[in-house]
Amino acid sequence: MNPLPSGTVTLLFSDMEGSTRLLQALGERYAETLAAHHALLRACFEKHHGRIVDTQGDSFFVAFPRALDAVRAAIEAQHALAAHAWGEGIMVRVRMGLHTGEPRAQGERYVGLDVHRAARIGAAGHGGQILLSETTFALIQNDLPREIQIRDLGKQRLKDFDAPASLYQIVCADLPSDFPPLKTLDARPHNLAASMSSFIGRERELAALTRALPTARLLTLIGVGGAGKTRLALQFAEKCLDAFPDGVWFIELARLNDAALIPQLIASALGVRDESGDLAQTLKNFLARRQALLVFDNCEHLIDGAAQWAETLLRAAPQLKIVATSREGLNLAGEQIFHVSSLPLPDATHTVSAATLLQSDAAHLFVERATAANDHFRVTEQNAPLIAQICRRLDGIPLALELAAARTKALSVEQIAARLDDLFRLLTGGSRAALPRQQTLAAAIDWSYALLSQPERLLLQRLSVFAGGWTLEAAEQVCGEPLSTNSNPSRITDVLDLLTQLVNKSLVVAEPAADGTTRYRFLETIRQFARYRLYEAEAVQAVSDKHLDFFVAFAETARVELRGPQQSAWLERLDAEHDNLRAALTWALAENPTRAAQALRLTGALWMYWDVRGYFQEGLQWCERALAASDAENSARVQTIFGACGFVVRLGNLERALTWLDAALALARKIGDARNTAEAALAVGFFALLADDMPRADTLLAEALARFEALGDPSDIGRALGPFAERARRQNDYARAAEGYAKSLALFRQAGDLRESAGALNNLANVVSAQGAWTDARLYAREGLELYTALADKHGIATSQRELGRVAFAQGD
Repeated sequence: MNPLPSGTVTLLFSDMEGSTRLLQALGERYAETLAAHHALLRACFEKHHGRIVDTQGDSFFVAFPRALDAVRAAIEAQHALAAHAWGEGIMVRVRMGLHTGEPRAQGERYVGLDVHRAARIGAAGHGGQILLSETTFALIQNDLPREIQIRDLGKQRLKDFDAPASLYQIVCADLPSDFPPLKTLDARPHNLAASMSSFIGRERELAALTRALPTARLLTLIGVGGAGKTRLALQFAEKCLDAFPDGVWFIELARLNDAALIPQLIASALGVRDESGDLAQTLKNFLARRQALLVFDNCEHLIDGAAQWAETLLRAAPQLKIVATSREGLNLAGEQIFHVSSLPLPDATHTVSAATLLQSDAAHLFVERATAANDHFRVTEQNAPLIAQICRRLDGIPLALELAAARTKALSVEQIAARLDDLFRLLTGGSRAALPRQQTLAAAIDWSYALLSQPERLLLQRLSVFAGGWTLEAAEQVCGEPLSTNSNPSRITDVLDLLTQLVNKSLVVAEPAADGTTRYRFLETIRQFARYRLYEAEAVQAVSDKHLDFFVAFAETARVELRGPQQSAWLERLDAEHDNLRAALTWALAENPTRAAQALRLTGALWMYWDVRGYFQEGLQWCERALAASDAENSARVQTIFGACGFVVRLGNLERALTWLDAALALARKIGDARNTAEAALAVGFFALLADDMPRADTLLAEALARFEALGDPSDIGRALGPFAERARRQNDYARAAEGYAKSLALFRQAGDLRESAGALNNLANVVSAQGAWTDARLYAREGLELYTALADKHGIATSQRELGRVAFAQGD
């Protein structure tokens, strides 16, 4: 495909007027009509050197290197549409808008205000109409043939643009030339301020609001501070202008501190004068028969007053509708809540390139605002991944992205990315025209924080200790109890109620978890803010100790469950809490010897999880750090040594593993730990078997089996039987080996231990294949693969696939 034209480019936007009505009227025949429309326009555009940038539905976005070519293409396209035989009762009318500028090419797309201006010009027209911007008009006015005239339509206010723009219409003798007034902001009564910058993304939200408007009378947009609620409401209000003949009126509540002043603000916006002394009745009378839309913006600090006035006016005026923005709902009957979430982020599963970056609305916003702030800003292959990282770290919050983009005046993308751990110093310097709370990220969040009750503030602070989210149980146990500090001793009662309030106020995100429960999390910007507040309260140590205690207990419960029938569910729980477990380990190892024993308990409990998930290097590092930090001689140390030993075996260092195992066996005997003695004897005995040291192997393996049989856990007994089957296999006694592995498998199934069952099935596949029983071998290996896959056990999956590969190779498959 040819590259996009660069430099001075004329952009053409077209779309079919009344396409939805046409679709409803034609049904299946619409596809044929649309195809003909596309073919006619494509031929005209390409004939005059137009490069088609995008097509969506019935619309075209085309770029032309020369303005005159674009105008000729538009005129020829209108003639072609008028001359085409569409069929009885079918009328295809297409509006076109042209604007000339210097849009910036990013991959296969253009970015910049010129693109938005061209789109808005196209949207302002009517079917059959060709509109030009002033720059396009200036370039072509002296080159048109006499039969083509230009009509000056005067200054017009386009959606999303502050200054009025001069628009012009192409007039041809054989084409329609008289049209209704343009669909600009001047056509309907309103008080909507012109936007100072382009509106990016939110197509889904606008579509959802549009679908809801016919049946809902109160739509409330809620979301975290800086999420773009006001901008979305304004954009939606502009889109609704044609639907409300009595106007769309924006009522900004943020500057009010007294709910008693709300009626005066509404009256001022509507231009209503009260001469009766009863302003409430005057407003009700004024709106009673009017079809109007009111936008109540920033209701959260006057929530009760805003709700009272919304209800009063909606009851008095049956054709009135209200859109409200707030950080929580107004809690009125019939209210429809819309959650304004962050902008879509760049794909984290694939490497981001300069060409793919702008597929994300968050990245598109950052790039456009950065381009406006710094003429030299460019997206490159080097900085595209860093821009994606910035967008993710800022949670796609529009205010945060705009403040970060403004920093490109003085900082490179690399420098911005490096400073993201201190967001609230980085993200300052917003527009001087904005409200103070919108000039820095900290001020935006502090606005919400100031509206919280003291218990809500305490809970918000304490929840910042969690990494990657939390459950209700974790919040209650970590945050609900009084702290061991004089600076923040308060007990938080009713954690559920307070947490619900924080969710309602858009400060906490609640999401369904895989197990059917609810999981909670902060956006990173809110977490950092709450963390600062926790430091100010001098409560970080006390809350972090609570967090550590909770996750030590959680991990030790998980260690037991990973040997039982709930293995898969507990692996998923450990996945969900892995960031919390890492945070707990980091805290336990943070230069405080009193917590080092806690670190050993964590590593001793978690090594099996790390092994299943293939985190061999990370698991080894945590185990080594915990062993070095604490000299405690206890069961947790023995278990941690087991974990470290398993990881070095996975990583290929058998000699180091043997040294550790001998130490673990000696320590287990010393402290009188029967189960860990059995574990260590089993492991050392198995290594002796592999080394052909049969006397030592026989002694230790027999001891391990006897100890496990005395303890009575079927999974442990099954593991203790495994080396005896392995010995038979090494002696080429495959029948006895198969019998031994089958006994182990039965015990593992009895215990519900899926992972050990999968291992036994792989071993069975190996020994029966040695006997030439390929069908049985394939069945065993497939079942083992299914179990390992259910557990997402990376190493196990690989071993099952290896066995299946051996069977396939032996059978010539």
